[in-house]
Amino acid sequence: MSESRVPESGVPGGPAGQVVLAERFEADRAHLRAVAYRMLGSLSEAEDAVQDAWLRASGADISEVSNLTGWLTTVVGRVCLNHLRTRRTRGEESLDAPASGPDVPGSGEGTDPEQEAVMADSVGVALLVVLDTLAPAERVAFVLHDMFAVPFEDIARLIEKTPAATRQLASRARRRVRGGSPLPEADLTRRRRVVDAFLSATRGGDFEALLALLDPDVVLRADRFVVPTPEPIRVGGAVAVAQGAMAAVSRARLAGPALVDGSVGLAMAVHGRLFLVLSFTFGEGENAGTITAIDIIADQDRLAEVELGVPEV
Repeated sequence: MSESRVPESGVPGGPAGQVVLAERFEADRAHLRAVAYRMLGSLSEAEDAVQDAWLRASGADISEVSNLTGWLTTVVGRVCLNHLRTRRTRGEESLDAPASGPDVPGSGEGTDPEQEAVMADSVGVALLVVLDTLAPAERVAFVLHDMFAVPFEDIARLIEKTPAATRQLASRARRRVRGGSPLPEADLTRRRRVVDAFLSATRGGDFEALLALLDPDVVLRADRFVVPTPEPIRVGGAVAVAQGAMAAVSRARLAGPALVDGSVGLAMAVHGRLFLVLSFTFGEGENAGTITAIDIIADQDRLAEVELGVPEV
């Protein structure tokens, strides 16, 4: 294990070095978990990756390691890369029928759903779901370089690419994360304000605030995988749509703003993997600032065709 090693580090060898390593690992645990979470999109998997990294690191000779935090970061990166490759090989488990019912998709054994939701919200649901579409090496290169400032040379050794190829992988991932929109920035900003208000009202159970955002004749359409139901759902009228949103408060905590086919919508993720999206149609003229239609998509085939991106803050 030779990531980030340089000569004459000053880190002691033997038992003394292991004590230094253990102390640094505990001091860096939150940082390492943050790295692993962005790599894997799941808090429970991130915790497992950090523990696995410790098992690997604790038996290593660190006498030539000059930057323990950087070295530990790349150790975690390698663990996550292996996990991502294994995940891609075996394929993902279906999220169509979550074990805990339609309102709150399964959160995984040993995971606090509330903590998972808070973590996803702090990182950004849209970012997690876009990262999940990247190839393992792209995801590792982007996360380590763009989010944690790991040099391309170190990442290149980890993913077994040249620094130039690693730079290209990160650049390709960056374009995917940014997405694209034909709309002027001012229009995106206005729509983002409406979507943020919609999400806040739904999470807070504020029926009146939600009602104020909806056009009186708003229409909600949901495919049959959303609940699920035998047939797609269609609901009309602000009161009925707002009542439906109030019934989905538990789902709203798993959602976050996203670019959905070039406009501002909401993406919902379970362990960083896309579960459904909400696409909004916004009012114009006298109805500006309101929502005139909501389309909810949970069909995995349709979701695969949705272009997602991370909206500007």
